[in-house]
Amino acid sequence: MSNNSSSVIDMQKRLKGGNWRTWFKSGMFFLLLLLVIGALLSSVFIVKEGEYKVIRQFGEVVRIENQPGIYFKIPFVQSMTTLPKYQMLYDVTPEEITTKDKKRMIVDNYAVWYVANPQQMIKNARSIENAEAKMGEFIFSVIRTELGQLNYDEIINDEKSSRGSLNDRVRDRVNELLERDGYGIALTDVRMKRTDLPDANEQSVFKRMISERESKAQEYLSQGDAASNRMKAEADKNVTTILATANADAEEIIAAGESEAAKIYNEAFSQDPAFYELYRTLESYKKTINGETVIMIPANSPYAKLLLGDTQ
Repeated sequence: MSNNSSSVIDMQKRLKGGNWRTWFKSGMFFLLLLLVIGALLSSVFIVKEGEYKVIRQFGEVVRIENQPGIYFKIPFVQSMTTLPKYQMLYDVTPEEITTKDKKRMIVDNYAVWYVANPQQMIKNARSIENAEAKMGEFIFSVIRTELGQLNYDEIINDEKSSRGSLNDRVRDRVNELLERDGYGIALTDVRMKRTDLPDANEQSVFKRMISERESKAQEYLSQGDAASNRMKAEADKNVTTILATANADAEEIIAAGESEAAKIYNEAFSQDPAFYELYRTLESYKKTINGETVIMIPANSPYAKLLLGDTQ
C-alpha cells in the first residue's frame, strides 16, 4: 500500500513539473513574438508631405528621407527625428539701432524661412531653435548696417523714404551669410513690422511733432487771413467801381430825361404862352409859399382876381 502511494505522488510531481515547463516555453515564445513584432513596427516609419525624416545611427546622420512614403530603418540601432520642410515664420526680437543722423529707434521685424539643406542644418546649427537664433543675429546685423546709412526722417516718413528695396537687400545679404557659414537654411522674405522710438525719446519727439504741427497750422491760418483780406479788398474795389459807374450812368440818364422833358414842355407850352406863364407862376408858388407865408398883391392883379373869383 505504501509503495502504491509513493508511486502516485511521484507521478503527480512529474505531471506538475511538465506543466510548468510547457507554460514557460509558451510564455517565452509569445515574448519573443512580441519582441519581433515590436522590432518590425519600430523599423517602419512614414514620411509625410512637408517634412524631412532624419535617420541617425549611433548619433551620426546616415540618411535623410524627404519624399512621402513608407520607409524602414534598423531597429534599436538607428533612430529617427523630424524636421519641417515647409516655410516657417520667425518673429525677430526687437532691437535698438542708431540712424545716420545719430537718432535711436527700435526696429521690429519678422522673417519667413525654410530648411534648405537638413544635413548642413543639423551639422552646424544642430536644432531649429539654434538656426533661428543665428538667423536673427544676421538679420539684426544687416538691418543695423542698412538703416545706419539713412536719416531718421527717411525711415519713418513714407513721402521722404529712400529705403526702396530694403527688405530685398536684407534678405539677399542674410542668405549670403547663412550660405557662407553652411547653416542649411534660407530666407524667403524679411519684413519690417514697425519702428518705434525708445521710451526716453518718445515724449520729446511727440512734443516736437506737436510744436511743428501747431506752427504749420498757424502758417496756414496766416495765409488764410491774408487771402481773405485780399479778397475783401478786391471785392470792395469792385463794389466802388460798380457804384461809381452806376451813378455816372444814372446821372447821364437823368440828364437825358430832364432834357427830353424840357423839350416836351417847350413844345407843349409854346402852343399857349399865356397858359405856360400861368403854369410857371403856380410852380414858383409851390416852392416859395408855405403855411406861414404872407403874400401881398394888388387887388387888380390877375392872380388876385382869380383867387377872388372875378373872371371879368
